Amino acid sequence: MQQHTKSSCRKRLNRIEGQVRGISRMVEEDRYCIDVITQLSAVRAALRRVEEEVLRDHVAHCVEEAITKGDRDAQRIKIAELIEVLSRAQR
Repeated sequence: MQQHTKSSCRKRLNRIEGQVRGISRMVEEDRYCIDVITQLSAVRAALRRVEEEVLRDHVAHCVEEAITKGDRDAQRIKIAELIEVLSRAQR
């Protein structure tokens, strides 16, 4: 993973960690269910943004490297990995 992506993802993940702790407190304090669900939705959206950033970095770095090196086996593996991860993300 490239350094700028790593740094950005770490910041986002730290924020998400704080959000999750907040949701845990909300549950402990018996907060209104809709408020808890709203915060859970926000965490899922934030995780999706991190996932998208990592995926973009993977394509721009790992997949591009396989393509530029001309290694057909490596290209097939990287494409198969992408198809698999995208398939899982849609479930």
